[in-house]
Amino acid sequence: MVSTLAKAETPITITDLTWREFKATEQLIDRPGVRLSFLDGILEIRQMPSEKHETVKERIGTLLDLYLLQMSIDYTPTGSMTLESEEGLVKREANKSYKLRPDSTYPDLAIEVVVTSGGIDKLKAYKRLMMPEVWFWQNGSLSIYNLRVTDNSVSYEKVPSSELLPSLNIALLIRCIDTLNHVEAVKTFQQAM
Repeated sequence: MVSTLAKAETPITITDLTWREFKATEQLIDRPGVRLSFLDGILEIRQMPSEKHETVKERIGTLLDLYLLQMSIDYTPTGSMTLESEEGLVKREANKSYKLRPDSTYPDLAIEVVVTSGGIDKLKAYKRLMMPEVWFWQNGSLSIYNLRVTDNSVSYEKVPSSELLPSLNIALLIRCIDTLNHVEAVKTFQQAM
């Protein structure tokens, strides 16, 4: 059954699971090539990402690392670190994540590359995890969301630029992510900084 799941192009979801059932299922499906997420009783089973997904993810990471180094920002790349909360009924692994403050326990920035649709509501999952900023790359576009916490609510607001990295030129970043040649993209980004 797992080999069939690993070939699915869209995620498979199983509903109405308790946290305990999810954790048991997670142990059963702990196989290379399969990634699991969980939110509010819904288990999402997804194949490992395609070449297109991984290429974009790595390009974003390369450009962001270059920017952070150039700006002398103390950061820690945390990759696809697993974040979960039993109380929040959520488990999520970003495609890329970063700690941008030396005192951070968890990542401050999560980056998602969306190639296929379906599955759990990723932004809702990150809200449960109180992720300060989330980026979604989809179809050549970058959407940035910042967490807003008030006395009455917790929500995300879509913003035009990063609040964690206010001097980052988003238009340049998008242009370089979309550049076909990796070396050309990195050189263009570096020269423009």
